[in-house]
Formats: sequence, structure tokens, C-alpha cells
Amino acid sequence: MPLHPPRPITPGPPRPVALIVLAVLAALALTACTSTPLASVARPRAVRAPATTAAALHRLVTDGAPGAAALATRDGRLAASRFTVVGVADLRSGRKMGRLDRFRAGSLTKTLVATVVLQLVGEGRLALDDPAAEHLPPGVPLTGAGGANDLRRVTIRQLLDHTSGLFNYTEDPHLAEQLYGAGFVAHRYDRHTPTELLRIALAHPPTGVRTRSPRHRGTGGGAPDGSWGRAPFAYSNTNYLVLGLVIQGVTGHPYAEELRRRILAPFDLRGTSFPGDSPTLPAPHGRGYSLIDGHQVDSTALNPSRAGAAGEMITTLVDLNRFFAALLGGKLLAPRQMAQLRSEKATHGAYGLGVYATHLPCGVTVWGHNGDINGSYAQTAGTADGRHLVSYRVNTDDPTDQGDGTAVLTAEFCPSRDRPD
Repeated sequence: MPLHPPRPITPGPPRPVALIVLAVLAALALTACTSTPLASVARPRAVRAPATTAAALHRLVTDGAPGAAALATRDGRLAASRFTVVGVADLRSGRKMGRLDRFRAGSLTKTLVATVVLQLVGEGRLALDDPAAEHLPPGVPLTGAGGANDLRRVTIRQLLDHTSGLFNYTEDPHLAEQLYGAGFVAHRYDRHTPTELLRIALAHPPTGVRTRSPRHRGTGGGAPDGSWGRAPFAYSNTNYLVLGLVIQGVTGHPYAEELRRRILAPFDLRGTSFPGDSPTLPAPHGRGYSLIDGHQVDSTALNPSRAGAAGEMITTLVDLNRFFAALLGGKLLAPRQMAQLRSEKATHGAYGLGVYATHLPCGVTVWGHNGDINGSYAQTAGTADGRHLVSYRVNTDDPTDQGDGTAVLTAEFCPSRDRPD
């Protein structure tokens, strides 16, 4: 589960340091999972591939993804969304990706988590400048060794926009050996608790020096006067692990239950789920593939507790478009919280509060998020009003060439004389 930071498109903000990448191929039957290498399989020709996105999806497949699919919505007409698919969902059977296929969405989970946190802010149940520790359930660790990290000095806002300085737990060397590469095969079904993962993060020094804070003071970090302020932007899955616990502390319900009640049920996201410890994907689904030690390995089945509130969600392209249409269209948050969601001022244009802006080469700016986890990469982007959207996915961990993702969004959002409307 690399659970990577967002991949901004030039001239957007710089991308944070990438995590270890897994990527590509090998498979079994739909209910089984194996690490047996597969021989290369010829890619089938595109099916129902309009000119707007077909070429961009072909690039993703040419560069190593077994399959790629995109769902585009224009003028807010969700029922008339255009589905484009290239390659295969299953290398063994040659099955194509389907419009309603379930897949692991990785860090796209973060946008739903941020939305519920901002709903709680709008309800007056917490404030963005509250220390995170004020809203955590009993028993959650608050500090690391020597007090270098202290959740009493980290605010909700800093968690949302990745300026907390909390170490990214997925970059812990020992844990990374189990999550990625050869260690993944032996540890794919390991169970992890949020508290365990948080302890790993808190054992590391902060990722940046906090330079100011008019509100929170103390020892063990921050400026020379003992103040504790905003660290530089540094994407960290730990931030959203903590936010999942904050939701539980405020509402009395596990974060996933609250997301189901507030988002999934009201907006009919029937293909979206939070699997907890379950290693399987609901039907229908294809396979996910990773490149491990030069071999193509099926990585479909895994225990997603490694990701939790930072990236465990399973979803569909249909549900991603439906959710982002509601979010960007102002149906989930009040205007004040929508403004907070989009504000990238504190991160100098790198990230808002659970979404980020992508600046395309033609000058168009779109909003959304991306996500990846073992065997899956996906991204959603849309216009500010949510009426024009595209969600695309590949069944491998991470597109090899960042320009391939650029091409998908550019094909959808940048006008072209040679392209039909």
C-alpha cells in the first residue's frame, strides 16, 4: 500500500517524496490469490473507447498496466457518463474491466474522511484549530519518545492539510519491508491496528521544524521559545489515520460507520465499502497486479488494515464520480467549509483539506485526489462546480510515467479542435 501523495500535474505543486512502488501483473481465479509469476499476455484492443480518453488510456497500458478504465461525466449528467476501457481486468481470463467493478481506492479514502471532519466542524462539534488530542478516544497514544511528537500540539487543520510534521508510518523501514516488495507476499494478510501504526509514526522525529504557534505551547519541539506551529507540507498517511480516530472520538462511532451514514447512504454509493480486516474484494471485480523482484505478482487479496482511514476504501468509478459531483457541487458541505476544503494557502498551493488542485497545461484547473495501494491506482478530478468529472483507474500500483496521468486529464478537460464534444 504505497498510499502515495497526490501527483500534481505541471505547473502544479511539487510532489512529495514517493514511497516504495510495487507494480504490475500475475493472477489466479477470482477467489484465489498467488505469488506465482505469469508470462506476458497480449493486450486486447480497446473496447468502446472514444477519442477523448482512449489514447491516454492506451498509454497507461503500453507503459505496463494490464488494464485501464475511465468514466467521464459532463454537464452534471451522471446517468449519461461515458465509460472507456483498454486492456484487461484479469490476465488469466482476459476479462475486460467493467463499469461497476470494485477496486481498492487507496488515498481517495482521505477525501471522504476530510469531508466528514469538515461536517463536524460545521456542526460545531470540533474546530480546525483544536488540538487533535482533545478529540481522540481513550487509550490512543499522544506522544513519542522524548516528546518530539505530541498530538496535544497538532491541530485538526494540520492533520487535514499535512502540515502536522507527523512521520509517515508507511515509510518506517521495518514496516515498509512488510508492506512492499518481497515482504508483501509473506505479510499481505497481517492485521494492523490504528494504535499500533500510530505508535510506529510517533517513534520517529517530526518531518519538519514547526516555527510558530500563537495558541499551543509546550516543550519537546517547535521554535526555540517552545511554541508549536505549522510544519512544512509533508504528505503523511499518519495524519488521516489520526483523523479516523478523531471522528470516532467525536461521534462515538468508528470512522467507517460515520462515513457510511453521512455519505454512502444519502448519496447511494452502493459500490463503496470499508473492508476493515477483510482481504477480499466484493463482486464484480478484476485482479490487481504488482511487480516484485522482477516478477509479476497478483496482489488482489490483502488485509487493508495496513491503510485504515488513510486508504482502505473499496469503490467504483461510478461512485467516485457521484461522490465528487456531490462534494464539489456543494451538497455535502456548507459554503464556509467548502472554502476551507479548497484553501491551499498554508501549503503554498500543494494541498487543501482533503483535496488538491491540478493545473493542466491548457490553463484549466481541476480539483480532486488520487490514491494507490498494492495492485491499484485511481484518480478523480473535476471542475470547481463538479459538473465535469473524470475518474480513471489502472489495476497496478502506480502509473510508471506521471505524464500518462496528465494525458488522461488533459484529454478530458482541455479543448481540442480535433476532438468531438
